[in-house]
Amino acid sequence: MKSSRNRRTTIAMIGAFAVVVSFAFRLVDLQVIQAPRLDAESVGTLSLTTPLNADRGEITSRDGTVLAATVSRYDVTSAPVNAAGFTRKDKAGRAVTVTVTQAMQELAAITGGTVAAMTAAITAHPKSEFAYLARGVDSAEAQAVIALHIPYVYLQRVPGRIYPDGAVAGNLLGFTGSSGPLAGLEYQQNSCLASTNGLETFDRGADGVTIPGTTRVTKKPVNGGTVKTTIDATLQYEIQQDLGAGAKALGAQSATAIVMSASDASLLTVADYPTVDPNNINASPANALYSKAFTDLYEPGSTMKAMTAASLLDAGKATPYSKAVVPDVRRFSWGGTIHDAETHPTENLTLTGVLAQSSNVGISLLGQALSPQQRYDYMLKFGLGSPSAVHFPGEPTAPLQPASKWDKQTDYNSMFGQGISATAIQMAGIFQTIANHGVRMPVSLVQSCTASNGKVTEVPKKTGTRVVSAAAADQTVQMLESTITHGTLSTMAPIPGYVISAKTGTAQVADAPGGGYGNNYITSVAGMIPAVNPQYVILVTFTKPTTNKTSAGVGPAFRAITQDVLHEFDVPPSTQKATALPVTW
Repeated sequence: MKSSRNRRTTIAMIGAFAVVVSFAFRLVDLQVIQAPRLDAESVGTLSLTTPLNADRGEITSRDGTVLAATVSRYDVTSAPVNAAGFTRKDKAGRAVTVTVTQAMQELAAITGGTVAAMTAAITAHPKSEFAYLARGVDSAEAQAVIALHIPYVYLQRVPGRIYPDGAVAGNLLGFTGSSGPLAGLEYQQNSCLASTNGLETFDRGADGVTIPGTTRVTKKPVNGGTVKTTIDATLQYEIQQDLGAGAKALGAQSATAIVMSASDASLLTVADYPTVDPNNINASPANALYSKAFTDLYEPGSTMKAMTAASLLDAGKATPYSKAVVPDVRRFSWGGTIHDAETHPTENLTLTGVLAQSSNVGISLLGQALSPQQRYDYMLKFGLGSPSAVHFPGEPTAPLQPASKWDKQTDYNSMFGQGISATAIQMAGIFQTIANHGVRMPVSLVQSCTASNGKVTEVPKKTGTRVVSAAAADQTVQMLESTITHGTLSTMAPIPGYVISAKTGTAQVADAPGGGYGNNYITSVAGMIPAVNPQYVILVTFTKPTTNKTSAGVGPAFRAITQDVLHEFDVPPSTQKATALPVTW
């Protein structure tokens, strides 16, 4: 009996030893002999690292209204190496086999792609771990893809850019493309808006299915910051509507409208017609993909007379009562001529009257009291010939032609805005200087950048530059009241309760053969409201109008835009009557 038990014990021990030896050999085989191959397979096929996309920052209006934002979009990807038929349950709970072709058909129906393109993508490199099947699908489409339970199909989140108000401020916002920001504030403010992507790693089983709980973030994503602009979103929308209606009524090729704070030169509205919808840039003409107000140079015409008058007053060369005997044409011994817009008998006009009637001859007679160099120096001080402080993408940088290079005709023409060029932003800046009692402030469009960690970086406040005396500026504002009461805008319906200063402009466009002036014009009105201590500057321009080529044609759009400004900012009615400066003597 004892011997039998000893044999059984011995046999059991021998069996246990054999099992241990077998496990030992298997462990050595896995950890030593096959370890390099298994490690390579693990890294190459089971452990995957993908980008963890961060969100680009928002662009907002002055009150926080979101003008540009990031939304979730998804790329539909696949692992061709794992593409094969699979089984899933139908609605009745029965197991059905889904072929690769059937899977591609289902995906195409959801994403709007084609079966042929998807099949080509998944079969081009059958041993590949990655292929795109569809790009940029929305959240609803992504959920529908998930519901298909295709084991070799995956979703990658890719932030997409959206502009909630469509074309509102599209000229300023710009747009992005697959290569990054391409225009406008998106491009200029990229250092604030740009995000930094992170990385995440996850494991997949041999069947290509992600193993739950294996996802880990190896690099945290950092979202972009928020750019806060000076733009009033509501006013921007309203003025774009007014501007578009005005351009269509006049048959104009293009148009701009600017509303600027008189005290600090912050831009409340910069509208262009036509303009771009950043959500659909392909639907916009090429000349609408930027802000003409910042980038397009034009000869401003008679709106420049306000600057000439303010310069004369500042230099002590004239007063609002200065007298001029004004014919409708002025001829020079060297062959040059200057014409007023309309024929008229010789008139006795004051400087105020010259501005009210927008007389080219009159301003040339009074303006010649300043030398060409003096007038050129004032132009520079008023901001002509240099980009605005905004430095908007595409702003021209060419300097103003010096007075020493002016010919005799340009010398006189420059007094009423022909022969020299400016942008609409620069012209609005001239009237901001006059409205702000002679102090020019740097134009601003962006207030701050708020990083994703909450740190706010304000745009540094800039000091103003005295250009003309307060007395010269204020007298110019008073003289320009006569444009509406006795001058070129007298046919415009008044806005009850408000006294407004304004200056019209009708500039010939140099588009004739050989570079001369043809039969096209740029018409404009620049205004300051209210006339007593102005708070806002408004500039409206129309390029190549066809139904009405005079500045009076700008009146309806200027009036509508002015009403929008008065309403939006609750500007109280004027408490003083218009200044009755004499226009004749």
